[in-house]
Amino acid sequence: MTKLPVLSVIVPCLNEEANIPIATQRLIEILDELIKNSEISEESFLFYVDDGSTDKTWEEIEKSSSEYKNRVKGLKFSRNFGNQKAILAGLLESLKHNTDCFITIDADLQQDETKIREFITKYKNGAKIVCGIRTDRDTDGFFKKYSALAFYKLMNMLGVNIKINHSDYRLVSREVVETLNTFPETNLFLRGIFNELGYKKDYVYFDVKPREIGKTKFTSFSLFALAISGITSFSLVPLRLVTLIGFLMSFGSFILGVSAFIDKYIRHTAVPGYATTVVSVAFIGGIQILCLGIIAEYLGQLFQEVKARPRYIVEKDID
Repeated sequence: MTKLPVLSVIVPCLNEEANIPIATQRLIEILDELIKNSEISEESFLFYVDDGSTDKTWEEIEKSSSEYKNRVKGLKFSRNFGNQKAILAGLLESLKHNTDCFITIDADLQQDETKIREFITKYKNGAKIVCGIRTDRDTDGFFKKYSALAFYKLMNMLGVNIKINHSDYRLVSREVVETLNTFPETNLFLRGIFNELGYKKDYVYFDVKPREIGKTKFTSFSLFALAISGITSFSLVPLRLVTLIGFLMSFGSFILGVSAFIDKYIRHTAVPGYATTVVSVAFIGGIQILCLGIIAEYLGQLFQEVKARPRYIVEKDID
């Protein structure tokens, strides 16, 4: 490279007032070390995205900006738009500051911030996207651990080849973000999109640290919603399964109809069949509701895309 890259470290946050001062200090120390070793430009900075916090997160970001001047930038959403859109906003807004590469990391710094140097090294070696991969899920509870593993395996079965335990801790180049900016989608699943772009990728493996302060803002519902968004954004397999199920159920109904006709008009046997009828009706009804639910998810995605509302609204910003 002919010049040192300008790095933007993007930190999406929601109700993280206690973590902002700690995260700022640690990340600035890492930037200082990288600058001292001539690995990144001294113009590199932190970029916080306050995703509609209801505590004093924004006030803490303003304090950090005042203390470190132009080394800490940020913006505040008018309400909570979600983690994916907070990351997107950080990437797109950082483009305005002549940034060459971007790293996204959570405000609680459970993702090992000391690995940032490794991300930069792989970027300098030619990787346009460097994905952070968790080495294990020991810090997760039983349900979260196995549901997450099931999600990754399901996504790969559906044709979306995402590396297991890939998180939103990643580095992307300016070229990648400029390409991402051409995507007009409202509902984004960034892990899938970055995987689909086709740029040269590399990986950094890291251990997840226990959270020092507060609780995670990712609830079971929000993680489930993210999983559904990822599936419906990148795979038509569930819709094709609905078609297959419909065909199989129709074929099965035809066979039962033929069997009933034979029993009545050829064998002349009385078939009580009450329990069988009840079970069959309940089963078929359940399948129909499931299929309608899958179709409704896709229609809901289409409905939101057609409205083309802003993906996020910025209330305040710090340049």
